[in-house]
Amino acid sequence: MMPSIGPSRYPRARENRLRPNHPGIIKARIAFLKAAGLNFLLLQLLFLGLFAYIFGSLFQQTSHTHNLGIVLVDYDGGAIGRAIRAAYASLQGRSFPSLIERTPSDFPSTGELWEAVCQTQYSAALYVNRGASARLEAALASEGTAASPYNTTDVMAYIWNEVLYPPVIDSAISGNIQLLSDAARVAYTTGDGTGDIRSVSGRQALSVLAQPWQLQSVNIQPTSQGSRAIYNSVAIILVLIQEFFYLGTINGLYAQSKLYARLDPHRIAAVRTLTSLAYTFVGSLCVTGAIWAFRAGWNVNANQFALSWAVLWLFAHANFLTLDVFTIWLPPGYVPMALISWIILNVTSILLPFELSPAFYRVGYALPAHEVYQVLTHVWSRGCNPQLRYALPVLFAWELVSLGLSVLGVFRRCHFATVGEERQAREFEERLDAAVALEMAKVREARKHAHVGSEEGKGMKAGGREENGGDGGVGTHAGEEEDNDEEAFREQLADVIERVNTRQRQEEEKAGVPCSFGPSFDLPFSHRSDDETD
Repeated sequence: MMPSIGPSRYPRARENRLRPNHPGIIKARIAFLKAAGLNFLLLQLLFLGLFAYIFGSLFQQTSHTHNLGIVLVDYDGGAIGRAIRAAYASLQGRSFPSLIERTPSDFPSTGELWEAVCQTQYSAALYVNRGASARLEAALASEGTAASPYNTTDVMAYIWNEVLYPPVIDSAISGNIQLLSDAARVAYTTGDGTGDIRSVSGRQALSVLAQPWQLQSVNIQPTSQGSRAIYNSVAIILVLIQEFFYLGTINGLYAQSKLYARLDPHRIAAVRTLTSLAYTFVGSLCVTGAIWAFRAGWNVNANQFALSWAVLWLFAHANFLTLDVFTIWLPPGYVPMALISWIILNVTSILLPFELSPAFYRVGYALPAHEVYQVLTHVWSRGCNPQLRYALPVLFAWELVSLGLSVLGVFRRCHFATVGEERQAREFEERLDAAVALEMAKVREARKHAHVGSEEGKGMKAGGREENGGDGGVGTHAGEEEDNDEEAFREQLADVIERVNTRQRQEEEKAGVPCSFGPSFDLPFSHRSDDETD
């Protein structure tokens, strides 16, 4: 027979329920509605603000594309360069990257162009090879099969670095340069002040006219694997959540063991720091290992693996300490709000290049997620994102400041844990004293009644025995009186303890919550000693 899964499975669920109009229920309902309404409003405003913040960073992203600069160097100085300029004139706008023309004297070789893109002076570089226009004109003028076939790949090329925000760069840079090349091909073949082609003949000339060049891509670090889409989003979110959950686990252990009131704070701070270092060390290894396991032919090596591991370790530990600071210095009810705000702020700082977001979002320079992503792309592209001069100092600043506040927080927790232990002992003594005082009052009252009863009994002893003829009725009456006295005493004791508890709660509310020990989670596997389980 299958066990019941309906309400009948819980037969006592509706026992001892108060009526909706009970005074205690009315008071509790009002307090509940006030608290629920306030938190309702607070959480709605928080998440509305977070949604507005993250959507605002992506708002009209395309209209900021002109902030991306592409340098153009025309080593040829012929019709192809004029075709590119004509094509850019038709495409120029807020939704197209800015084409910045430089002379061959500024960049005498394509190697210097490559270095300029590597150093992030420009988002990409487009260049036309020397003699390209003359070769193209000769191919179009040929009426037969030339002795040396025309090479369509030796005309123009562009240099870019796909590892920098790959999904965005693919469309904003590579896609738009391809569009510019196609528009320049049309401009050249129509003779709009460029190639000035009037007629062609011959199989080769027609073939060249149909496809005068093939744009070549010089990609500093190709990054086409599917997992690239989450390097600057889900991967960072999981790292942040991973640290928060272990922080809650550590707090749970300390709460179970009551170590804050037992051990020296220096020892606690040292153990917490070493434990967090070990946890983030292994966690960053797992993250880096997952990236490498699913790199799908991505051209990265063992040295880059080690460097990625190191910077992710620094990032993970800095966030562990920062979240610990939140749990120490913020009221417990605000810790989840701080966590989700921290995640959204950090992820927003790496969703897009700052050139594609409103200028306000450059505050993300101060957040560790933006800096770790800058360092990672620097490592993955073999030094072609030189942002270490500010990225590493920001990361180490978060590490050192959060470490100092976290260690100070250990002293704060130890102090208030000791104060809390003393308060609990004092409260217990107050309850015990109240119970003893009530018991002594009962004893004194009983002695007084016993003394009065003994005096009255001496005068009535003889007559009582003759009239009653036995003591059965008296014994039954005495037993009922004892039951009534016990019930009355329990009610009096409960009333006294409740008054003591109410006074203690009022004192705590006036004093406020002195310290937050942070969120703590029950452990799925924990060892309990025999004296705890008995």
